[in-house]
Amino acid sequence: MSPVILKAALVRVSAVMAGTRAGRPGRGRQATGRPARRRLAPLPLLLAAPLLLGAPLALAGCGTAAKPAATFGGYPSYLPKDTLHYHSDTVLTGTVQRPALTNQGDGVRVKTPDWSVLVTVTGPQVPGEGLPYQADATTCTWVVTLSGATAPVPIAVPDFTSIDDTNHVYQPTLVPGQPRPPGVLRPGQRVSFELRAVEAVGEGLMRWAPDGRNIVAKWDFVVEND
Repeated sequence: MSPVILKAALVRVSAVMAGTRAGRPGRGRQATGRPARRRLAPLPLLLAAPLLLGAPLALAGCGTAAKPAATFGGYPSYLPKDTLHYHSDTVLTGTVQRPALTNQGDGVRVKTPDWSVLVTVTGPQVPGEGLPYQADATTCTWVVTLSGATAPVPIAVPDFTSIDDTNHVYQPTLVPGQPRPPGVLRPGQRVSFELRAVEAVGEGLMRWAPDGRNIVAKWDFVVEND
């Protein structure tokens, strides 16, 4: 509402209210001799007055309303910056001094004083799930893949062992009919082979110790048949 229209409305309301208070000229008393009744302003006008008076405040409030914030706060400064874009499949580094622990399907860059290589273990795969009878143990098959060697890397099946949540150690063997992996992985080569063992249902770890003694990488898994 413009200031000119608002001012005219206020003047109109004031004049009407003043006229009703003054009464009509020359008729201070009625013919009966009783004082004339004071005429009240119509109810709509009485209600309109405070609304008109409050209109400038409402308009002013609309014109000065604060704009909503564009964001809800920044990244907490106490958290490491590398958690901004965290990926669960990040390749970890495994050494004899600090073996890597990761999930099955994730790669580990194993480093020794003589060579480094990328190793991935996936599985285990089981014969079936949802069977009428759930045994306490089942046949498990893992796939081991090695690539990206910087120098000749020795490969021996007995260097891979599995352990369950009761600390029982299993010695997987090659899946029958599968080709035996080479004894050495050379730079530029990529080798995959399957290992198999009958293992108890539950959590477990597949481990690799390239020298037959010191574990450098571990892969967490769960054996399920339900």
